[in-house]
Amino acid sequence: MKNVVIRFCGDSGDGMQLTGNMFSSLSAILGNEISTLPDFPAEIRAPQGTLGGVSGFQVNLGHGVYTPGDKADVIVAMNAAALKVCVLNKLFHEHAIIIVDTDTFTKSDLEKALYKTDNPFTELHIAETVQIVPVALTSLTKEALKDSGLDNKSILKSRNMFALGVVCWLFDRPIDKAIHFLEEKFAKKPQLIPSNVKVLTDGFNYGQNLALAINQIRLEKEDNQMPAGRYTSIAGNKATAWGLIAAAHKCGKKLFLGSYPITPATDIMHELAARKDMGVMVVQAEDEIAGVCTAIGAAFAGDLACTSTSGPGLSLKSEGIGLAVMAELPLVVIDVQRGGPSTGLPTKTEQTDLLQALFGRNGECPLVVMAASTSANCFQFAYEACKIALENMTPVVLLTDTYLANGTGLWRIPTLEELPAIVPQSVPQELKGHYNPALRDEHYVRYWATPGMEGFEHRNIGLERDSEKGTISTNPDNHENMVRARQAKVEQVVRFIPDVQIQGNADSDIALVGWGSTEGHLHAAANELNCALVHFNYINPLPANTAQVLKRFKRVIVCELNSGQFADYLRAKVPGVYIEQYNEVTGQPFAVERIVEHVKSI
Repeated sequence: MKNVVIRFCGDSGDGMQLTGNMFSSLSAILGNEISTLPDFPAEIRAPQGTLGGVSGFQVNLGHGVYTPGDKADVIVAMNAAALKVCVLNKLFHEHAIIIVDTDTFTKSDLEKALYKTDNPFTELHIAETVQIVPVALTSLTKEALKDSGLDNKSILKSRNMFALGVVCWLFDRPIDKAIHFLEEKFAKKPQLIPSNVKVLTDGFNYGQNLALAINQIRLEKEDNQMPAGRYTSIAGNKATAWGLIAAAHKCGKKLFLGSYPITPATDIMHELAARKDMGVMVVQAEDEIAGVCTAIGAAFAGDLACTSTSGPGLSLKSEGIGLAVMAELPLVVIDVQRGGPSTGLPTKTEQTDLLQALFGRNGECPLVVMAASTSANCFQFAYEACKIALENMTPVVLLTDTYLANGTGLWRIPTLEELPAIVPQSVPQELKGHYNPALRDEHYVRYWATPGMEGFEHRNIGLERDSEKGTISTNPDNHENMVRARQAKVEQVVRFIPDVQIQGNADSDIALVGWGSTEGHLHAAANELNCALVHFNYINPLPANTAQVLKRFKRVIVCELNSGQFADYLRAKVPGVYIEQYNEVTGQPFAVERIVEHVKSI
């Protein structure tokens, strides 16, 4: 097969995320392109064996991989509820292989999963289509570890490793690499390594005994066109954190993160808090407001200042961000979007914070807004956000989302020398002795003097200031001048932004248009439709050639995971282009087949 999609699913405590991550990383080492989708419930812990407690991890591997896949070719269902959720949500192909743990299909298991009969495969109408592979995962794991000395609870936690062993055999993955991952994973708990290695190996060997009933799946070999270098599988939140670290080292400033824990952004804070060895400073503040205010203080002091959050936290930070706009301080705000409003669907993905990022502050309060589009390029755009903020003395909002944050992709690790230079704004020495915070360069960028610079003492405030003296001013004409200066500064950031590119068939009458995390799905849909794709990472300001590109096409269809926020923004910013929409707000990434069906239908 060119590529294959596998979904691991079971109870929240069954280790599906660990199993999926290990299998994904193993595939990445072997040179496969990967795209993953962790999919877990919003509840803290639903009752075991119920439909609400099902957790999943889906990975698409092979070559030409742009998305985690619409539907799975292989399902590993650790219990009856997981199987039912996969069927109800149509998560696999008609002729998929489904590996089930037969020990978890007892009468009580079926009752908790709301089955009406004692034959789940017939009841779900899949017995005649899919290939069911029954494996007594629980009892086989118990047998494998009967002499291990582990208690029953610990033994049951190892079921996922038996399943992983079977899947490694099914996909012809080398078991020695998987064992290496286990040894790395449990390096701090070495007592768990022998038992997990044994179960994993037993599962692999058991898979070989299935050879008469099921064929192995092998991926086509492809001429490797990827640039030479070191590659790893990386999640979006980790890539974002590393991008911030790289930017701090490149520009020679200390990195400061002031944040408050919130799903799904917290991993950024976790990753940075572990990097004291690289000079990273992290403050876990008492709330979102304090988080952004500590970051503003760090920016005033001359650090590379960042704060991370999700949608509800961005709302709470809005007044603080307004202070950073008025004070014209560099600040990077990372918003990992999730389902809303309010608490909403905190473990699901949406693109519903765009208008909040653009306009969700009082007064005329312009800032730069950009968005990452893959888990791997979260590194690149976190780095770019720092560069723009430091060189233009402005807050920058970087939008990612749950799909990118928790999903993983193949990433080539760059060297520091490869990354573009970051030259933070500074203050000319000739201003010593008569500096004030309103002075700016020819691009309207305010000069940056930091505490401790003799002769550059100043006061920076949230009140409007005089455009020449830097003192408090309530003059109407001065206020309008300052509003226009701050807006012009953001507009001139366009000189840093690359032109938007046309992907796919540039001669098509139709262009799919998207932004942020939908790029892979739209790329796959455009390939299938043989039409063009125009995808945006820079949103405010838009690339300079935006109007020129969009006006080339007869039909422009903006596809996004909200009710049409980017479509409305483009209508305002690019008059003369008729914008059509395709929108979903399901808490899940796009399915490529639905985009294709929609375009064909119109």
